[in-house]
Amino acid sequence: MTVIERPEIISQTFGDPADPALLLIMGAMASMLWWPEEFCRKLAAAGLFVIRYDNRDTGCSTKYPPGESPYTFDDMADDAIDVLDNHGVAKAHIAGMSMGGMIAQLVALKHPSRVASLTVISSSPVGMDTSHLPQMNDAYVEHSAEGAKVDWSDRRQVIDFIVRDARAIASTVHPFDEARMRAFVEQDYDRSVGFLSATNHFMLRGGDEWKGRLHEMTAPLLVIHGTTDPIFPVEHGEAMAEAVAGAKIVRIEGGGHELHPEDWPVMSAAMVAHIEANQGSTPF
Repeated sequence: MTVIERPEIISQTFGDPADPALLLIMGAMASMLWWPEEFCRKLAAAGLFVIRYDNRDTGCSTKYPPGESPYTFDDMADDAIDVLDNHGVAKAHIAGMSMGGMIAQLVALKHPSRVASLTVISSSPVGMDTSHLPQMNDAYVEHSAEGAKVDWSDRRQVIDFIVRDARAIASTVHPFDEARMRAFVEQDYDRSVGFLSATNHFMLRGGDEWKGRLHEMTAPLLVIHGTTDPIFPVEHGEAMAEAVAGAKIVRIEGGGHELHPEDWPVMSAAMVAHIEANQGSTPF
């Protein structure tokens, strides 16, 4: 039997460790930097101990050869618990975006005693047949196909593609700042020493034991979803909210598959209110 060592997961915190903990899990190919520092500080200023981290194969965390990822979604859910353990957090509020939202759902299902509440942003319900829901829009499907032509070891090609990707998933009501996005992607690329290993995320499997069991989730659920999300149309968020008893949904009008600064006030207010409503007397 091959024993796979636990990866090194790099994390960063904002705020006072004595405050309720909020763990942020980002999506496919995205390091923790895609949770903008200003957004994290906004949440910390509201009285939260905010933790963001690099998923495997992103940022400065452990990376594996492209096409050879020896891990599953379940392992990534366990990584989240490892991060909490590393910061001495017994129970936390969890928020995940896109693929990170799927990981967050698995964390809540696999480790219910560690999750005080769950916020899922721009994601899709795990373990549920979503074939009847609207799928990725045609324009984004066409854009994604171009990714197969990218030389993922070529810095310029990769940065150009990621910037085009950011534009393709952006809000339909807010301006897209291409110069700002390009500078950010360059920073993320250089910090991560490239995105080649991050392509492993598109081959991930796992979570099979939770098929049809999303209704078993006990963590109070808040769904936040943009109404013009081209990757997971808003119906995915609505289906998730319908599957979990007591779940609430906040729709971001014109919102895409992103954390646009102009949407932060609505999103952060909803997250903080959800956390405050479910903090109780549980020690953190």
